[in-house]
Amino acid sequence: MSFGGLSLRDIEYVVAIADAGGFTTAAEQCGVSQPSLSAQVRKVEAKLGVMLFERVGRDVRITASGAGLIEQARAVLGEARRLFDLARTLDDPLAGPLRLGVIATLGPYLVPHILGPLRSAFPDLQLVLREGLTTDLSGLLIAGQIDCVLLSLPVEDERLAEAAILFEPFVGLCSTRSALANRKSLRIADLDVEGLMLMDEGHCIRDQALALCARPSVARDHRHAASIETLRHLVAAGSGHALLPGLAARPEDPLLEAHLRYIELEDDAVGRTIGLAWRRTDVRRPSFEALAGMLRGVTIPGTKPLP
Repeated sequence: MSFGGLSLRDIEYVVAIADAGGFTTAAEQCGVSQPSLSAQVRKVEAKLGVMLFERVGRDVRITASGAGLIEQARAVLGEARRLFDLARTLDDPLAGPLRLGVIATLGPYLVPHILGPLRSAFPDLQLVLREGLTTDLSGLLIAGQIDCVLLSLPVEDERLAEAAILFEPFVGLCSTRSALANRKSLRIADLDVEGLMLMDEGHCIRDQALALCARPSVARDHRHAASIETLRHLVAAGSGHALLPGLAARPEDPLLEAHLRYIELEDDAVGRTIGLAWRRTDVRRPSFEALAGMLRGVTIPGTKPLP
């Protein structure tokens, strides 16, 4: 498909360079050589009569004239994707590839529970999973690079729609040598902020833990972890205590678990609501709502059904 000698692929190249900030990374993402990519972009610039990028050594900057055109290019690609999405819904919208994002603190613990039910309910569905941070996955969703995301609700972007699936209570996590280890249950107030271990910035559970403990920020690097598993190891080593999503409170490594205690919170309303998000403009909304509805019916240990 071409317009005045330009194809959708040409437009994808331009947007890829703008997103990647350089030709080398964009070429790798697009699966073409850098010289080919450069030649195609020069063709686009010649057809439009506008220089889109300023080349400064290895750096690439979007020109003042190119900024508006690149945003329009994004819109063109978005509408093209909507065209193909609409065509898919006319047959079986939950058949074929579905690019599903899952936040990193959820993916390894939820996905094993839902794969079987998904395959039974939608036998022709082909999941293409992508794990990441909430902000990154939301950006990919808005850009049309993934179809939907499993994440902690609510979503904060008005361009996204959501459907709640389940409630995941938090549990307290401490070392067996901690003064808290003999407690049968905990209150949030028992988890003093001085010993609170947190996830790195960008993980929604970090912000949720800080909000629950009524502290706007904690800035000591040794109390941060890049993943749930790192957090578990740090607590086992005696670095402090933490709030952990219920799905992640599943003993797996006997050597590690011998040094950890998982303790229920007295307030079982402390936790996060997990849901599915998609673009409001996506014509597959009924399919995503059906997908969320199916997932709501799956019994998953460590979670609670929604009212």
